[in-house]
Amino acid sequence: MQLDFLTIELLRREHPAWRLLVADNAPLIVSFLHRSFIAPNLRSLPEGELVARLEDYLFHLREERGAQAFPRSAADYLNDWAGDDKGWLRKYYPAGNDEAHFDLTPAVVRVTDWLEGLEARQFVGTESRLLSVFDLLEQLVQGTETDPEARIRDLERRRAAIDEEIERVRQGELALMDPARIRERFMQVERTARGLLGDFRQVEQNFRELDREVRERIATWEGGKAELLDEFFGERDEISDSDEGRSFRAFWDFLMSPSRQEALTEMLEHALSLEPVAELAPDPRLARIHYDWLEAGETTQRTVARLSEQLRRYLDDQAWLENRRIMDLIRESEQRALAIRDRPPRRDFMAVDEPAPRIELTMERPLYSPPRNPEIHSEAVEEAEQGDIATDALFEQTFVDRERLRGHLRRALQSRDQIALTDLLADHPLEQGLAELVAYLGLAADDEHALIDESEQGTVSWIDTQGIRRQATVPTVIFAR
Repeated sequence: MQLDFLTIELLRREHPAWRLLVADNAPLIVSFLHRSFIAPNLRSLPEGELVARLEDYLFHLREERGAQAFPRSAADYLNDWAGDDKGWLRKYYPAGNDEAHFDLTPAVVRVTDWLEGLEARQFVGTESRLLSVFDLLEQLVQGTETDPEARIRDLERRRAAIDEEIERVRQGELALMDPARIRERFMQVERTARGLLGDFRQVEQNFRELDREVRERIATWEGGKAELLDEFFGERDEISDSDEGRSFRAFWDFLMSPSRQEALTEMLEHALSLEPVAELAPDPRLARIHYDWLEAGETTQRTVARLSEQLRRYLDDQAWLENRRIMDLIRESEQRALAIRDRPPRRDFMAVDEPAPRIELTMERPLYSPPRNPEIHSEAVEEAEQGDIATDALFEQTFVDRERLRGHLRRALQSRDQIALTDLLADHPLEQGLAELVAYLGLAADDEHALIDESEQGTVSWIDTQGIRRQATVPTVIFAR
């Protein structure tokens, strides 16, 4: 973006972040919103809870600065901050909830990040950022290399370096990071991880603006459905196929992998357990930052789903209007026919062979198939031999209690947000073999919160009634609250 005079003047007049910085109550607004949303990492808060929090915050400030410091009520402040002329909060009603909720706008996140950057940091790490730049440039060069020989040479060089490092480790030479490097890299990880949440808000804001434009266009649209659909899908594809949209899809696919989630959890727990990192007193919520990413990504996905829902509602309304128009034309014809019933035309003015058209398409005609003469073989029914017939197989049917399986699943989700089917079976092994495994898959198929990833598979084993170990390959199944 060019920072010329006109651009800066427009930003100063229109951008919510600039308006927040020059607002009279900027310290109150930024400190409260940071304390309520960014510090605890909350996506949204109901109106009643947020009003109560602001009342408590104003009470302490008025004790320090006097009763007239902030004369308005908490609800007035929140509604003012959510107005179109401010744009610092978004006030909305979630689906199925009659209480208003508030969420931060990306402009507030930018302001808080900028203000945090103004404070002089006690430790400024440059090595980790230099290595990050070097790694990114290396990925860029390697990812755009079209010469196969050059790629092979680079891979062989990297393999040789890895082999040398393996040999040094075998000889007992372990190159460990000193505490300064550990703290530097952890601080960069923490800043990047928290910055991703702000990026989610910006992506969601872009889709929300598209949703608002579609609603406004539908409300004033006077053309045909085809033109509106073409325009709508064109704009949606433009966002989805943009660099931002492709990056978000790649990030979401990477994060939805159960193996990646487990790897992130293990690495975060290991990093937080390091002594140099513990000296920094990091936020313990950083250990589950990837679950916060999932929640933020789901919110963005729901915003995209609302676009399709709005379009479907428009198509339903248009179909209803068209059907109503057809019925009006039919009734008008009937009324005119009744009006001339007593005085019909003196001569035939129209001849109709049938009361309704008959449509016969060429492709509806079946192909010729020669008739087949059935072959009937008659056999005499022989009388069975005398004796008792074993009926044990009729009573050896397996019944799987799905409520018992749901109980295992509920107890497992009481202490965690999600659990894989393989982990659940490790705690509660299969007792009824394949029938019980199929019942678990049926529970996952009926649960809207469960995830079935057929691109990744796992192995489940059990001991049958004859003492033989059986094994089955199933898709990855993750149950969530």
